Amino acid sequence: MSKTLTFDDLKSRVTAGDIDTVLVCLVDMQGRLMGKRFHAVNFVESAYKETHCCDYLLATDLEMATPDGYAASSWERGYGDYIMQPDLDTIRLIPWLEGTAMVMCDVLDHHTHQEVPHSPRAVLKKQVQRLKELGFIAKTATELEFFIFEKSLDEIRKSGFKDLEPISGYNEDYHILQTTKEEHIMRPLRNCLFDAGIPVENSKGEAEAGQEELNIRYDEALNCAEYHTIAKHAAKEIAWQKGHAATFVSKWHHERVGSSSHIHQSLWTLDGESAFYDKDGEFTMSKTMQHYVAGLLKYAQDTTYFLAPYINSYKRFAKGTFAPTKVIWSVDNRTAAFRLCGDGTKAVRIECRVGGSDINPYLAIAAQLAAGIAGLEEKLELAPATSGDIYENEAAEDLPTNLRDAATQLENSKMLRAAMGDVVVEHYVRAAHWEQEEFDRVVTDYEIARGFEKA
Repeated sequence: MSKTLTFDDLKSRVTAGDIDTVLVCLVDMQGRLMGKRFHAVNFVESAYKETHCCDYLLATDLEMATPDGYAASSWERGYGDYIMQPDLDTIRLIPWLEGTAMVMCDVLDHHTHQEVPHSPRAVLKKQVQRLKELGFIAKTATELEFFIFEKSLDEIRKSGFKDLEPISGYNEDYHILQTTKEEHIMRPLRNCLFDAGIPVENSKGEAEAGQEELNIRYDEALNCAEYHTIAKHAAKEIAWQKGHAATFVSKWHHERVGSSSHIHQSLWTLDGESAFYDKDGEFTMSKTMQHYVAGLLKYAQDTTYFLAPYINSYKRFAKGTFAPTKVIWSVDNRTAAFRLCGDGTKAVRIECRVGGSDINPYLAIAAQLAAGIAGLEEKLELAPATSGDIYENEAAEDLPTNLRDAATQLENSKMLRAAMGDVVVEHYVRAAHWEQEEFDRVVTDYEIARGFEKA
């Protein structure tokens, strides 16, 4: 399949006139691509070294508002510059945009030239390095679930997000006929991503009307996060090009199932052997895997914010919806928060089912790795697997059921403060508090309809 481009490849294509635009991108707190469109000649001549951006890009909300309370960026500090330093190993074609390539950037402090610690890419790189120092490489894969709607993003926005109609009329889980009707979006999405060097495996209908799932082959954690971010961006852009809207909001309607982003995880030795597989272990799980999974369980409540970062995220956690509610692991059981997959094979791995489609994959994967590392360092013992309907297991601890509680768990997490640093934790605690504050001040349609006459 196609690979990422070398810088020399890019220069040759620019000289030949095949590429005229380079997207120079960072990943913001919400997991979105932010940056600049460079004329390709300017990029290969000078901007490949660095460019600048306002430091507020890592201190905004979904609306691009500039909340107060951030230590790193504020009106008091004057909203200065960060350096965007292109990672030239991440250059790739963007086939759904004519004559366009993309490069991902690290975000550096303008004065020290050190990575900004709360940059999502830096947060993940730190956990990857911690694992490497322990002798492991993390390989992960994220499933992307999303809804496609009949109308375009612009039409839906102008209507006030009313009368939303999915592109299909019924549950399309694994449904070939219905997904054929969506191939004008999904086929170019699969093929363009593949041509961009992103190892797409397949797409399928999911368990609701208009819901699709895109699956990308597992890779090292940083690559996985990059694949996820670019694929999510591509899904929105290609749907828009076709006159439709694609949304990754976790729960768009209370009567519809939500969209998840399950995270599959495994550790490998530096020599390329699975550190999770032991042919003689229970379910072929090695002691390393058992410690790692025990860490995921012990710190599941601490890490929930990074898997459910918005008010809406928690509407997805509901009994009988395949979204978990309990801190439990089980073997091939989709009612559990953590599902053991591939037991009996060298592909044995753990799937975290907590995350919604609205995750920032860099932060979500980093939080999982931090919890797993804690399990390794503390040599935590893994409790026996649980079976049956986990929703009915009253003995199990609950996941946080709202953003306020998840933010409190994050703020009080000694593990995450040690793993990520106080600066990072405080930054994202403020992000969580701001989301709650913004919601708390709004009068919703539900409140008016329920109480206007009857209260």
